[in-house]
Amino acid sequence: MLISVVVPIYNESDLVTRLHEELRAALDSVAVPWEIVYVNDGSSDDSLERLRKAQGTDARVAIVELSRNWGHQAALSAGLGVARGDAVVLIDGDLQDPPAVIPELVAAWRDGAEVVIAERRSRIETGLRSLLFPAFYRALGFLSDFPIPLNAGIFGLLDRRAVDAINALQETNRYLPGLRAWVGFPTRVVLYDRRERAAGRPKQTFWRLLRYALDAIFSFSYKPLRLSLFAGLLVAFFSLVYGVVLIVCRLLGTGLFGIPVVVGYTSTIVAILFLGGAQLISVGILGEYLGRVYDEVKRRPLYVIRRVQRPEP
Repeated sequence: MLISVVVPIYNESDLVTRLHEELRAALDSVAVPWEIVYVNDGSSDDSLERLRKAQGTDARVAIVELSRNWGHQAALSAGLGVARGDAVVLIDGDLQDPPAVIPELVAAWRDGAEVVIAERRSRIETGLRSLLFPAFYRALGFLSDFPIPLNAGIFGLLDRRAVDAINALQETNRYLPGLRAWVGFPTRVVLYDRRERAAGRPKQTFWRLLRYALDAIFSFSYKPLRLSLFAGLLVAFFSLVYGVVLIVCRLLGTGLFGIPVVVGYTSTIVAILFLGGAQLISVGILGEYLGRVYDEVKRRPLYVIRRVQRPEP
């Protein structure tokens, strides 16, 4: 039996040493052979050197160097492809997800669960993120075509069968919490309290988080297309009603709400409302889906590995 832990690292120089110590303490308490797979996602600081130092003192550390910064989901996918464990734990490298929860994940796996989801009982966020994260999860819960656990990120455990199922998927625009739910398998939830970031600034910018949210919604739901159809029909209906009102006012020679009748105004405003309202929203949503189809048909790899450093036991 072997437990693998996959950790994406991007410019986390200030946290690598502390992160490794906490991971090692948590894994040693499990009393099962383990390995840690750090995925260096094109870090521009000395994160890679610190990872190599950790590897020099612990032969159970593997380092995956990506050729450049490929992004959070691609780095996790690279780690899943390299990990050899019978169970694989995914955890971020910013220490907001406490490694001390890992023994609970392993206990649930030993008890028969093949997918263990670490769900946030509480989270500490400030500013705009404190408003956007709850809004995103509410929107995802409404739009998703099948149940995806909310308030849960990538932190969790996957049995080898679940890992192999996810590795077999070829899609480019990935939302791993959704793929984890999509592949199925017996699932259990472990609750935990998310901590503040231990040091440094968040590496996920607003635009990266926005793309992440759009991938989550458009990869697992057709409801936006149906909503665009409904919105178009609704706008067309109100445009028709408004047009009838304007035509009646034109025939009676009276203005609407005190606005005098202008020759040509009725046909122009009705055409603009009808065509603009019915088309613009739909075209935008179609563009999101078509953009993802374009990414998929190119069949480019999700990531490129420069080197895998794995000491011999």
